[in-house]
Amino acid sequence: MTKHSVAVIGAGKLGELVLSGLLRSGWPTQQVLATTRRPERAAELAERHGIRPVLNLTAFTQADVLLIATKPQDAGKVLDDFGMKVPPDRLVISLCAGLPTSYFTERLPGGIPVVRVMTNTPALVDQAMTAISPGPYATEEHLALTEEIFRPLGRTLRVPESQQDAVTALSGSGPAYFYLLVEAMIDAGILLGLPRHVAHELAVQTAIGSATMLRDSGEHPVKLREAVTSPAGTTAAAIRQLENHGVRAALLDALDAARNRAAEIATQMAAANTR
Repeated sequence: MTKHSVAVIGAGKLGELVLSGLLRSGWPTQQVLATTRRPERAAELAERHGIRPVLNLTAFTQADVLLIATKPQDAGKVLDDFGMKVPPDRLVISLCAGLPTSYFTERLPGGIPVVRVMTNTPALVDQAMTAISPGPYATEEHLALTEEIFRPLGRTLRVPESQQDAVTALSGSGPAYFYLLVEAMIDAGILLGLPRHVAHELAVQTAIGSATMLRDSGEHPVKLREAVTSPAGTTAAAIRQLENHGVRAALLDALDAARNRAAEIATQMAAANTR
């Protein structure tokens, strides 16, 4: 299959993750472009990956696929400057958290398909969870191409765009919740008398093993938790304290806050562009 040319617009940390995934999956380096704000960043990407850094105008007019990986607050200026220069038959993929596909279609020529994507940082180890949503004019072919681009980073899942703010709250921000939990477990282990390096290894491997079991067993997390929790045992005592301290309710509130913040970003961006 002939590979499309892909331009990563705003190749920061997130953009570089996708860029490196493309190259690992066999995308020819000459068909992977990148734009950056700083010349030194462009030189760094060229040296590290052998790809071609270009100006935004070149990327917007030459690439088959435009992958917008800028910060949400920067997307409007880039699109206002170059969006209307995008030729027909291109695909635009947005990695901008909180921005709906309508934000892009309003700044692109009519008929350009847009796909909204939310991935997460485990892409660094090819274990990302990437959610993909079609916007106006996006066809099955466009969704399949988007999956081809992101599959090297981990798993992909199609969801309606109306669910993307919830996806952002659950899996986009999700790694931070797990890191916080593991951090707390390590601190607890130290308080219980374990050396830091021992507590760290115990907590990290427990997290990895538990996540692998959850994924590979196909069992509901309740069933796996109950298998560890003997009546009147140590785990039961610990779970009781977690419930007493409202850990479950705190997580519900945390995800709700993250979802609301994603929606707020879109509202703020829309308001900024009406001034």
